[in-house]
Amino acid sequence: MNFHALFEKMLKELNSMKKIDFSLVKEELESICDMFRISKIATKTYQNAKLEELGKADVIISYDSGEEGTVALSSRIVTDMLNIITCEVHIRNGAEPWSSEEAETVSFFLDTVTVYVSRNRIQEAAKRFAFFDDDGYHNFRYFVRYLQRADIEGKLTGRAALHFNLRHFALVNKQIGRSLGSMVMHSFFSALEEMISEKGAICRIGGDNFAIICDRECLNDVLGYLSGAAVVYDVHSGDRIMVSASVGVFLIPDDFVMEDVGDILDKIIAASTAAKVNGKQNIVFFSNEMLAEKDKVMRIQHLFPKAIEKEEYHVFYQPKVNINTGEIVGAEALCRWFRDGKIVPPLEFIPILEQGLEICKLDFYMLDHVCRDIRRWLDEGRKVVRVSVNLSRKHMVDIDLLEHLLEIVDRNNVPHEYVEIELTETTTDVEFRDLKRVVNGLRQAGICTSVDDFGMGYSSLNLIKEIPWDVMKVDKNFLPEDENSEGSIKDVMFHYVVGMARAMGLECIAEGVETQAQVRALRNNKCDLAQGFLYDKPLPVDEFEKRLDIGRYEVED
Repeated sequence: MNFHALFEKMLKELNSMKKIDFSLVKEELESICDMFRISKIATKTYQNAKLEELGKADVIISYDSGEEGTVALSSRIVTDMLNIITCEVHIRNGAEPWSSEEAETVSFFLDTVTVYVSRNRIQEAAKRFAFFDDDGYHNFRYFVRYLQRADIEGKLTGRAALHFNLRHFALVNKQIGRSLGSMVMHSFFSALEEMISEKGAICRIGGDNFAIICDRECLNDVLGYLSGAAVVYDVHSGDRIMVSASVGVFLIPDDFVMEDVGDILDKIIAASTAAKVNGKQNIVFFSNEMLAEKDKVMRIQHLFPKAIEKEEYHVFYQPKVNINTGEIVGAEALCRWFRDGKIVPPLEFIPILEQGLEICKLDFYMLDHVCRDIRRWLDEGRKVVRVSVNLSRKHMVDIDLLEHLLEIVDRNNVPHEYVEIELTETTTDVEFRDLKRVVNGLRQAGICTSVDDFGMGYSSLNLIKEIPWDVMKVDKNFLPEDENSEGSIKDVMFHYVVGMARAMGLECIAEGVETQAQVRALRNNKCDLAQGFLYDKPLPVDEFEKRLDIGRYEVED
């Protein structure tokens, strides 16, 4: 068979393929290459010009006779997606050189091979663009397609769907660096992919959030791995780091009907959110009550703008007391929501608002109303104490936070010494830097800052070493049980936390004080300030004003 016949047959077969595979036209390719003394045809694909400069390519050998040869002809094309494809034809060493007519035919043949390789690479690139993210993970579109295909084929019921979020992965990045952190995440993902095999699918939804569909036979292995796995990040030393996840699981029942992929996604995301918020259970299986909780979340988020507009949120004040004199030395402003004549408990709406940026609007609202009260007390000639207002960690995304806080205080014409801003520990390097900047700015403006729930975070010592706080609030979990608990772990920790605060020149206040025994324990440890139900619960403004007028509480010896 002559060249033209072989060539036409090869083209016909290549054109019938959805994915170009030169091994399927091996016979024709071998015949043509033998006809022109070709020993090898090699193509190299570079994703971009920079990688071409670096020599980093995907190499495809379309034909190789195994004989030694020399490059006799080459071509280079740039695709619409800016991939660069080069193709080289090697002629056998010692073979008769091509005639001008042969060289022209081989050149035409080479261009054709290059075009088909290019088409194949474009198909691969389009597939990668459609179903992979920039970091090489299968993406959400891939996962949705898998669910839809499985549903059509009747292979969805009786399986397990999961959504998981890697726990404290920002700390992993902080400990070993982002580059190694990315490698750890890839290794963790790959291990799960291997565990699930071709019987399921795993994708990254975004950041450190992932979704899985798998057979129930491998579910226990998957959940065991997600509960905590040591991942090697240094192959030379064997150093490892523990990675775990908060996981939501939906066991797809046999009678399940999927109208939309959201029928599954809503369930696994609701369950994983419960696992993340819970803090105690890292793995939560979906129940119908979770959808009711989701409806509640949507309802509260929907009601929030009107509630702000109608000023349904009220400021309650919980006094801060000097335990030795009984004097009211300050107060913490706490939010209470009055809806349809009833108080909505804070735990019913604060965690929900914390899920978005609504909490930031509420914090500014609270600060504004506190400043209004302070200004009124000053105008009425009342005794005024410093009031602390809580700020959510969510504010750290606001680059102009300092300006926004000062604008509210100054707009109400409140002397800065009467305002205290309570902030909690952050979990990322970026948030930490922003927190440090805001605290420094507030201090320069003469506004006190306090670190809330000290001792409950992961880097509390670094928090007070790096940031110039004025007040340290010690969480109630660190309070000694009573004055007879001397030598207990709580007592030892509380003693040294208070001593450290005093040595650093910080005010130290204990939260959650409920008994006289705790007061005596505080005195023994030289902690003079307390806040808690022993003195008062959070009070509406009129009752708090009465306490301010009296000015002090009875003190027991």
